[in-house]
Amino acid sequence: MTTVPASIPVLRWAAERARFDYQELTTRFHKWPLWLSGKAQPTLKQLEAFARLTHTAIGYFFLPEPPTVTLPIPDFRTRKDQVLTEPSTNLLDTIYLCQQRQEWYHNYNRLHGIPALSFINSARIQDDPVSVAQNMRETLKLSAHERRELPTWIDALRQLINKAEDIGILIMASSIVGSNSHRKLDVGEFQGFALSNALAPLVFLNSADTKAAQIFTLAHELAHLWLGATGVSDSQAGEIPEQNTEKWCNRVAAELLVPIDMLRSTYRSELPLTDELQRLAREFKVSSLVVLRRLFDAGFIDQNVLWKQYRQERASCQAQQKTGAGGGDFYRTLGVRTSKRFARAIISSTLEGQTLFQDAFRMLGVRKTATFFEAARELGVIKDELPA
Repeated sequence: MTTVPASIPVLRWAAERARFDYQELTTRFHKWPLWLSGKAQPTLKQLEAFARLTHTAIGYFFLPEPPTVTLPIPDFRTRKDQVLTEPSTNLLDTIYLCQQRQEWYHNYNRLHGIPALSFINSARIQDDPVSVAQNMRETLKLSAHERRELPTWIDALRQLINKAEDIGILIMASSIVGSNSHRKLDVGEFQGFALSNALAPLVFLNSADTKAAQIFTLAHELAHLWLGATGVSDSQAGEIPEQNTEKWCNRVAAELLVPIDMLRSTYRSELPLTDELQRLAREFKVSSLVVLRRLFDAGFIDQNVLWKQYRQERASCQAQQKTGAGGGDFYRTLGVRTSKRFARAIISSTLEGQTLFQDAFRMLGVRKTATFFEAARELGVIKDELPA
């Protein structure tokens, strides 16, 4: 049986960036330990299977050392004393897919004479976060009082997504790459990113995160769009990012969701801090970490209390972490994964003969014509019954 001299450093690199561990690969490829030691080499068929599994171009395995792969958009995730690993294939492929969707939607809007959105790139980092948050609230028609009346965090997230889509922003939320349920996104690697564009602004949310965390991530990424700043972000409310852009976006997001004046009038100092954090989190439909930071901003707690309580609340949030990878109705989640605005546009364009079916299938993540037409009906693009 003919074998091929696959580069050992590249084999290791491909496994690491695809987030496969040693034991899992040994189960799939029994000679994996021997490949790494150089005592055996894979056959061409085995190497092709490994390349498909790790989503790696097969030509890379004949290089002496791994290539340098970087994100195609700015990376704002760096923090002090933290080393970021090379981006995973799942993150890269998610960004590439969203860029393809954005390019298509940009051209679609330009073809139909849709004007540029004036709020994109309308703010500067020197601007007061409170003023920018107020402008965002007015543009989005987002009422803090109305949000407080919503029963759950899911309702609050859905409302914020709908408000953003109503003003022309594509919001895509998924816990997997495209429609591949075997390729799960790691919330530890990223929570979201923004692709700024005056005709087709796009925000992607990693829905493996908690609903409360997604709400803050979405608010943070919207602040990025107001800045006109594309990038993968640090959107953890309780932490202080190293980069000024992330600090500013965190402040804007916090003010958008928990206005400081409203917090001051709502805060109950007589309650134990832990109880008050949970009450305010339910009241404003955010995480307890956001509330904790806002209490510090308002002067109700000092820095020592902030960091002591922060460690406790973060541990509690991590314990409650739930993934969003579970099933659900395909046609309902299609609009969430790809943005209802985008899905309706590309389906309409395809039915009008402006876009190829194969391109629409690829960007929507569908494979069958019957599925496409059912999605068109469920999203309200067509009203008639499925074709015979």
